[in-house]
Formats: sequence, C-alpha cells, structure tokens
Amino acid sequence: MKKAFTLIEIMIVVGIIGLLATIAIPNFVKSRNRANIQSCIVNLTQVDGAIQQWALDTKQGDTAPVTPRDILPYLRNLPTCPSGGKTFADSYLLTTVQVPPTCLKVPLIHRLPDNITQ
Repeated sequence: MKKAFTLIEIMIVVGIIGLLATIAIPNFVKSRNRANIQSCIVNLTQVDGAIQQWALDTKQGDTAPVTPRDILPYLRNLPTCPSGGKTFADSYLLTTVQVPPTCLKVPLIHRLPDNITQ
C-alpha cells in the first residue's frame, strides 16, 4: 500500500504557511524600518561628533561652515543613509558647527534627538 498525502492535507499545509507568511512579513518590514532609523541616527551622531571634534581642533566658532572634507579625518569613512543613500552628499546635509547634521532621505524621522547637541 502506497502512503501519500491527500489533496486536502496539502491544501491545509499551504494555507497554514500562507497564514504564517501574512503575519511574519509585516513584522519583518517594520523591524527593517526600525533598524534603518537607528542606523541613520547612529551615523548622524558620529558625524555630529566629528564636527564638534573638528571645531575644537581647528578653533572654529559655532557659525563656522562645515564641509564633508573638513570632517573626513575624524571619521573612518563617510557614512550613507541606510534608507537609500548612495553617497554622503545625497544622504546628509552639513551647514554650521552649531546646527546638527540632517538626513536628506527621511529628515522628519531620521534626526538626532534635541538633547544630543548644543
């Protein structure tokens, strides 16, 4: 006698797998978005630290303009936003020493907390 799965059993298994996938995929996407936010905030914190160190080392005032070239020696490499940034220039905006760096990809969500700088 051959042992095999019936069509009903296979359909039940496929249905359970589909149900589990519909539960797991949104959670995976949410986790990935949270990880991108945290990673970008870490990048912004490192860039801000490099700006502050550069300002101290070169005796710059709060209104001194900052460029990526200025802070490159204070970073291992120029970071990019994990939410689609290809280069530092299209990921982050630097203005002055006192203004925190800004994410250009998702500026309303990817930002430093207000109590980090100044």
